[in-house]
Amino acid sequence: MAEQYFTSAPTSAHETRTLRVLAGERELAFETDAGTFSKTRLDPGSRLLLQSLPPLSGRGADIGCGWGAIGISLAAENPQVFVEMVDVNERAVDLARKNAAANGVANVAVRLSDGLAAVEGGLDFCLTNPPIRAGKAVVYRFFDEAAQKLRPGGRLYAVVRKQQGAPSALKRLGEVFARARVRERESGYWILEAEKAE
Repeated sequence: MAEQYFTSAPTSAHETRTLRVLAGERELAFETDAGTFSKTRLDPGSRLLLQSLPPLSGRGADIGCGWGAIGISLAAENPQVFVEMVDVNERAVDLARKNAAANGVANVAVRLSDGLAAVEGGLDFCLTNPPIRAGKAVVYRFFDEAAQKLRPGGRLYAVVRKQQGAPSALKRLGEVFARARVRERESGYWILEAEKAE
């Protein structure tokens, strides 16, 4: 079986490339590599997630950050936020660190972490394009950990494709958060928003 992007230490041969992503009016350059999620383009779900977010402030987390598209783009466009970017994939974490530095984005911290294990303190928001292929147990653990770390009134934003379990993910979010809803739908992708009780 081919190596998955949620492997902690990818062994696939390096195949670096540079992708350009618009964050508001600013073009960012990202280095990607084999062994990471969506190495050839900004994933459509990640793009929709970024486009669908309301104004955010405070300290948040990008859970399963990959090479950094979501967290770095958000931080570049919103200097008032601080984003804890975490991933279990060592290669992805190295790339995210390089990409934040290369784009001059200082309001992030990139950590090797299985979910939110390495993130201390409370959070105001969480974002994730979760590793669906890792299975529901992993994805739902991301949801559960976000519910624990978020401050009262904090929100989780997640993107899941309808055919990859968005309806059941929404149901799960409704079980662990005070409120959960579909914020946006496009081309089979659902942006899910869940709010912790005040």
